[in-house]
Amino acid sequence: MVLAQSPAFRRPLVMLLVGLFGLVLAGCGYNNVPTLEEKAKAAWGEVQNQYQRRADLIPNLVETVKGYAQQEREVLTQVIEARAKATQVKVDASTITDPAKFKEYQDAQNQLSGALGRLMVTVERYPDLKSNQNFLALQSQLEGTENRVTVARRDYIQAVQAFNTEIRTFPGVIWAKLFWGSKPMESFSATAGAERPPAVKF
Repeated sequence: MVLAQSPAFRRPLVMLLVGLFGLVLAGCGYNNVPTLEEKAKAAWGEVQNQYQRRADLIPNLVETVKGYAQQEREVLTQVIEARAKATQVKVDASTITDPAKFKEYQDAQNQLSGALGRLMVTVERYPDLKSNQNFLALQSQLEGTENRVTVARRDYIQAVQAFNTEIRTFPGVIWAKLFWGSKPMESFSATAGAERPPAVKF
């Protein structure tokens, strides 16, 4: 009894108990919630990078088309305005749990995709533009970027699904509420043709 009360005995005992508690937490998936959350945030960062890459291509694309098809002012204006709106709506890692903000972001990106699609259809009427080397290079870059957007969105959807499942099922739901205060993250909803990138070939 005297031994149990001595400081020399208590310290190793406390350390042992803390260590055992840590092992129990690890074994019960305590770290799964923050690990999956960070993966989802990283995947979201990649989605943003690819959408920004697409937005960066558009000014040169518009200028190139304008040189051959100035009369297509309405279509060009739609692309410019859609790009402006898409780049103004910001959803970072701290706001991907906000349904309204996320929907606004998705709608803006979908509008830009639609405007780009209409621009590419318009280009069909201009053979000289379709053979322009600068346009061909931009077309190739845009096609590659659209493919990367599709992959980044898919990876994000999978990461969010894993995270949301973890914080809604046992024992993750306990850790999420007691320790992490985690909320479900928003994901992309299906749109027509979302399973494939927009066609930009001619």
